[in-house]
Amino acid sequence: MSDAPVPLLSHGPPETVLEPEPSEVRAALAAAAESDDPVGAVGAACVRWPLSLEAWAALGEALEASGAVPALAYSAFRTGYHRGLDRLRASGWRGSGYVRWVHESNRGFLRALSGLQRVAARIGETGEAERCAVFLMQLDPGWPPPDAVAGPDAEV
Repeated sequence: MSDAPVPLLSHGPPETVLEPEPSEVRAALAAAAESDDPVGAVGAACVRWPLSLEAWAALGEALEASGAVPALAYSAFRTGYHRGLDRLRASGWRGSGYVRWVHESNRGFLRALSGLQRVAARIGETGEAERCAVFLMQLDPGWPPPDAVAGPDAEV
């Protein structure tokens, strides 16, 4: 244990805001949502832009909505979550601090983490679902925001 004081900022924990997704990724995902095969179209976006957090979150959501085997959505959300941790670290995040929904560029990561929580609960990974729920609240104490994607089983 260290005797060094923990530096506290007068305005609260630091906040990380990810860089926005490229416009071509957003355009491809918008077109994929209107496609006759959204899973295939979003999957193609993941292949073309494998670092895109929006694409991995959208793939998980498309797989959930399609009724696919939950393990497929789980793997897409987990990929988005891990890619997101990499992007957060590259953006200066050091394992704590806010990553808020209010910043649109953070939403791909938060959607992937929220989707991972939902699907983990669905497949019986209760420990992981609980860890994801706590992490979401640590990242954004206002979680869930009213405009967050809630998944196909959410009550409206």
